[in-house]
Parts: sequence; structure tokens; C-alpha cells
Amino acid sequence: METAQAALWVVILLVALALLFDFMNGFHDAANSIATVVSTGVLKPAQAVLFAAFFNFIAIFVFHLSVAATVGKGIVEPGVVDTHVVFGALVGAITWNVITWYYGIPSSSSHALIGGIVGAVIAKAGVGALISKGILKTVAFIFVSPLLGFLLGSLMMVAVAWICRRSRPGKVDKWFRRLQLVSAGAYSLGHGGNDAQKTIGIIWLLLIATGYTAASDAAPPTWTIVSCYVAIGLGTMFGGWRIVKTMGQKITKLKPVGGFCAETGGAITLFLATTLGIPVSTTHTITGAIVGVGSTQRASAVRWGVAGNIVWAWVLTIPASGFVAAIAYWLSLQLY
Repeated sequence: METAQAALWVVILLVALALLFDFMNGFHDAANSIATVVSTGVLKPAQAVLFAAFFNFIAIFVFHLSVAATVGKGIVEPGVVDTHVVFGALVGAITWNVITWYYGIPSSSSHALIGGIVGAVIAKAGVGALISKGILKTVAFIFVSPLLGFLLGSLMMVAVAWICRRSRPGKVDKWFRRLQLVSAGAYSLGHGGNDAQKTIGIIWLLLIATGYTAASDAAPPTWTIVSCYVAIGLGTMFGGWRIVKTMGQKITKLKPVGGFCAETGGAITLFLATTLGIPVSTTHTITGAIVGVGSTQRASAVRWGVAGNIVWAWVLTIPASGFVAAIAYWLSLQLY
């Protein structure tokens, strides 16, 4: 009886740790949703975080749980996962998030979690326990999502420039200050839809591993879904102002029309990935879109040095979080 109670408490603590990660995900990635709308002056920071948090949460009513299914069942063999693996994965992801947040680097919470899962599983059972299809699909979109964001952002900018070529700059600015509210809402919706589901997936993985839900179930318990969307919304409300500055000002200077094009291009990318069940990085996506918008003006409009530093953070995210996760997995074996 005592053993069963101890096991239950371990599961409860790991669920709490997962929700902390989800909160930090919203906190860390709030900049992705609101950086452009803040930097263009369309909304004040306090207004922007409430606006983004609202759309993060209502994504629960819009998207199917395709991404959660990929994380919960499509990355590693379920039989390999135990509480030690989940602990290692979450500690690896949270540690990398804290480091990149502290230094104001817009890295990917999504890929930190994937790296954490991979690192902990390899530490336990080796590479053979990974599901190659799910891993390859996720890794491919590390490159596809920013490139697609870049392409869509730049094409949107060119199309808008052609459509508005005979309009007065003041009139264009006035219209796009309003339209940017639509694009920011759409991007926040995509952010909530894709990112909250990653945490749903890791909790689902935990519940399957510990026998609290069956691997054959089509969806995780409802409380899992609601709590994860609430957590990411709360995280967004508290925001991540260090990263807002990098995303909204250091890469390139944006006007409302540029913010609209970047957010719209990013939102389309997120909607597509979420529909396909692919856990992508909202950071990668919006960075690519912002660079695409800036590059349509002139190459020098983009601060390529800052963009390059961000890319290095992307490259390091999975191996760095995976390394920390492997150490955390070993430590957990000593702790309980």
C-alpha cells in the first residue's frame, strides 16, 4: 500500500513538473506571439500578453490533439518510458529553457522537450528505443518551419507592397495597425495549439507508462488537456521581456505592415504543422518570418549576426537538453 502511494506521489510531482515546463514554455515563448505587435506599437506590453494568453487558451477548441499524439506515442517506444525517463526529459528541457531565457536567446522550448525525451531514453535503452519516423519528422521541421516562415513572410510583404503601391503611407500604416491585431491573434492561436499539446503529450506518455491510462486510448484524460492550456496561457500572461527585445527590435526594425506579414506567415506555418501533428518551434517559425520580411527591404535591414546567434542556439538545443536529461535520468535512479 505504501509503495503504491509513493508511486502515485511520484506521478503527481512529475505532472506538476510538466505543468511548470508548460508555464515556462508560455513565459519563454510569449515573445514569439507578441514581440512584433509590441515593437510596432500596436499594443502596449500589458495589453499584448493578455491578448496572446486569451488566444493561447481558446486554441483548445480549435485544434485536434495530433501533436500530443506524436509526442505521447510517436517519438519513443511507450514500453521503454518510466518515471525516471520523464523526470530526465523535463529537467533537461527546463534547464535549457532557463539558460536561454536568462541570456535572452529565443531558443525552442519544443525541441528542448524533444531533446530531453531523446536524451533520457538513450541513457536508459539506447538509440533503438527511438521511433525514427517521429524523430526525423520533428528534426526535419527544425529547418522547414523557419524556411517556410521566411518564404511566406517575404511573399506576404511583396504582395502587400504591390497591392498598396498607390496608397499613402499614413493610410497603409493605419490599416495595418488594425490588421496586425488579427495576425497576432492568429499567431497566438497557433502557438497555443502547437505548444500546449507538447506538454499534453509528455503527461500522456507518463500516464501510459504508469498504467493510469491505456496506450490504446484515443486521447488523454480531459483534465490533462485543460490544465496544459491553462498553464501555457498563464505563462504567456507573465511574458518574457528579455526575448521580446531580441525578437521585436534586434533582428530587424518592423512597422505594422511588416509585423502583419511576419505574423501571418508564421501563423500559416503553425496551423499547417499542428494539423499534420508535427511539434514545431514557434521561435524558429516567427524568426524565419521576421527575417523574410526584413530581407524584402534590403539585405542590410536584417542584423544577420543576431540571426546567426539564434541559429546556433537552435542547433545546440536538442543535444544540450538531451545531455542534461541523460544526467538527470541517472540522478533520478539514485534518488528514488
